[in-house]
Amino acid sequence: MCEHCQTQLPVWSRRRVMAGAAAFLAASAVPFTFARADQPISSGPAPNAIPPAEALDRLMQGNVRYAAGESEWEDYSVGRAERVAAQYPIVAVLSCSDSRVAPELVFDQGPGDVFVIRVAGNFVNDDGLASFEYAVHFLGVPLLMVLGHSNCGAVGAAIKVVKEHAELPGHLPELVKAIEPAVIAAHGRHPSDLLAVAIEENVRLSVKHLIEDVPVLSDALAAKKIAIAGGVYDIATGKVNLI
Repeated sequence: MCEHCQTQLPVWSRRRVMAGAAAFLAASAVPFTFARADQPISSGPAPNAIPPAEALDRLMQGNVRYAAGESEWEDYSVGRAERVAAQYPIVAVLSCSDSRVAPELVFDQGPGDVFVIRVAGNFVNDDGLASFEYAVHFLGVPLLMVLGHSNCGAVGAAIKVVKEHAELPGHLPELVKAIEPAVIAAHGRHPSDLLAVAIEENVRLSVKHLIEDVPVLSDALAAKKIAIAGGVYDIATGKVNLI
């Protein structure tokens, strides 16, 4: 070690060590808490305390505006200061990581309105389930949505593996394996466009996984606090078709 480095090191006395340890223990004794959307700063109901049907209607109206080139959002910095304290999203969306798919834009919603979960192929895994559970339990989100999209490369890769037994490098086989059930289900229908049907089946299976999640999502569904929807975004037209 060089002399310069040695002179820069702090000298720790026993008193400083004990004081630091005491401070750490005191800090760790404070319980960790989450900011919850069902505990708003104001005394009134949370801004996202709306029926699931209303949330879906807002999304689909926004999609109509987006597809028509009439999006309302232009300045995304508006309301930035107000969003520091809490977030009140009206929907949690599982979408593909595809760079052409941006849920906030597709539904013409502003910052803080959409809680986005993304993975190539928009399939539900444990991390995705936990993210949805967080959105429902801590943020009070009334609507969950699985959003597939046209010409999905991840689904296309799964088709290639199923039909041609293609071998993929790295962790890609794990990703494709999660999508294979949708490909198999779609293939059993003998469609003229296997990719399009596999994309729809992938959304349906993901929605099914969310419905069967116990206990957080299933309990919220039983209590009619949330609804779960699925849709496919058409990259060419900009429209979302619910399935």
